[in-house]
Amino acid sequence: MTEIMFDLAVIGGGINGAGIARDAAGRGASVLLLERGDLAQGTSSNSTKLIHGGLRYLEHYEFGLVREALSEREVLWGIAPHIIWPLRFILPHRPGLRPRWLLRMGLFLYDHIGGRKYLPAAQSVALAKHPAGKALKPEYTNAFAYSDGWVDDARLVVLNARDAADRGAEVRTRCEVTSLKREGDHWRITTSGEEFRARAIVNAAGPRVLDLLGRAGEPTTQKMRLVRGSHIVVKKLFDHDFAYFFQLPDGRIFFAIPYEQDFTLIGTTDVDHTGGLDDVHASDEEIAYLCAGASEYFRTPVTPEDVVWTYSGVRPLIDDGSGKPEAATRGYSFELDGGADAAPLLSVFGGKITTYRQLAAAALKQLAPFCPPLTAREWTGEAPLPGGDFGITEAPAKARALAGRYPFLGDAQAARLIRLYGTRAGVFLGEAASPADLGEAFGHGLTAAEVDYLITHEWARTAEDILWRRTKLGLHFTPAETARLEAYISQRKPNR
Repeated sequence: MTEIMFDLAVIGGGINGAGIARDAAGRGASVLLLERGDLAQGTSSNSTKLIHGGLRYLEHYEFGLVREALSEREVLWGIAPHIIWPLRFILPHRPGLRPRWLLRMGLFLYDHIGGRKYLPAAQSVALAKHPAGKALKPEYTNAFAYSDGWVDDARLVVLNARDAADRGAEVRTRCEVTSLKREGDHWRITTSGEEFRARAIVNAAGPRVLDLLGRAGEPTTQKMRLVRGSHIVVKKLFDHDFAYFFQLPDGRIFFAIPYEQDFTLIGTTDVDHTGGLDDVHASDEEIAYLCAGASEYFRTPVTPEDVVWTYSGVRPLIDDGSGKPEAATRGYSFELDGGADAAPLLSVFGGKITTYRQLAAAALKQLAPFCPPLTAREWTGEAPLPGGDFGITEAPAKARALAGRYPFLGDAQAARLIRLYGTRAGVFLGEAASPADLGEAFGHGLTAAEVDYLITHEWARTAEDILWRRTKLGLHFTPAETARLEAYISQRKPNR
């Protein structure tokens, strides 16, 4: 049994849990972060990978949520310019759906209510004269261009956990909580391998938040709505860096986004999820829906046979009584049990990647009266995440500098490493003077040096962890290459 009494135990290694752990550790609290699987294994690695205000939420009058999210775009870009970068979206006008004046007004609000400083403003676009028009059917002639951000969602989670650990937090993955027992002024936490004690707990278990409350024996009146968002990936449909925001006759919207150089990411759906959480996947109906929607816009039809990969995440939304899943709020709320007379347990409901940092600060504000270190000032919007200690426009220059220092990498590989690790790429590249110095090459630029780094510093345990969450190379690897990587990992002793 672990004898350390932690100030705070955070249960759930998604973006909310990792963000709360980082914030609390940086304020001086002793923090334990527990995750039943891999970091970002669930919802937080299965998003549309956008840092955005949520343009469509304006239709649901969620102005506060949109303003909060918009204010975070450039803050997050500033602390993580290696894994977050601006993305320009093309929103074609489609006759018979939302009128042009409504789109123009929505984009005007979008530009002005969130404190935008660096992202370009919205503008009208004649598709016949714009690079994004070539891939679309000729009936789409007018559009609007606006700005949001793209994020490597799983790396955002991992880097928050890494920074929390660098500030003293204990991070345990593959460590499922089996029971929680309040013992006066603290909690006893039993996991699949050890026991821990903590003065306060944050339940950030995402879709499993109510299940965890049950293990703690805590009643709740909060209702959750589990909504599945599915995405498809196809071979790239266009040769430019713009993304698309498309409208459909049923009132829904979806995105088509350049993805991993050779692909196009299309999503998402919004479907009430009633199944289990261990095997979440896109249904045939969802795949067909996204293919049909894309085919309404692109010159090249998209069919289910074109899909090379799908992924799905279950969003733990607050059940606000909305009729349609897409109308359910993406806001967040908390439920606090205990406090002055009993060890507190704070449960997190809802939220979205873009607002994770503000959610974390709000959660710690709730717990501050019972945990003195948490009264320290908010700091996470100023300190860069690991590897992000450079300016928002400097990533290309950093990639060139890395290629200059390690000329054997080549420009493409140097850019890949900067986009994943930023200035920390040098940690595993070290004094390498040739590819041989980086150890075994598994294909597509992945070497033993990088794999060792991910095992030692980023809690990777399996080929899946590395290929689908840490590096996004899974779409490029063959089964044989994956098996060789898995064999190598099995010989390594993982970091706790």
